[in-house]
Amino acid sequence: MNIFDDVKNLIQSNITDAKVKVSDLTGTQDHLGILVASDQFSGKMLFQQHKMIMDILSERLKTDIHAVQIKTMTHEQAQEQNIIF
Repeated sequence: MNIFDDVKNLIQSNITDAKVKVSDLTGTQDHLGILVASDQFSGKMLFQQHKMIMDILSERLKTDIHAVQIKTMTHEQAQEQNIIF
């Protein structure tokens, strides 16, 4: 399993309704762009949404992930922006 699938599975195992897209921002596979849609973000401020993801990735950030760029939204917001996972 590559790091992209591993991160996706890790997030989906913690946020069961999450749709996740992981991309490589630099070509080194340690700077990741992570897009997550979940209704668990509903009613939460953006920093709270990002903290949910950072908490899930905390152990990976100590080892093989150097940096992440996180974008979070609800499923409704993803549909409004025509984002396809």
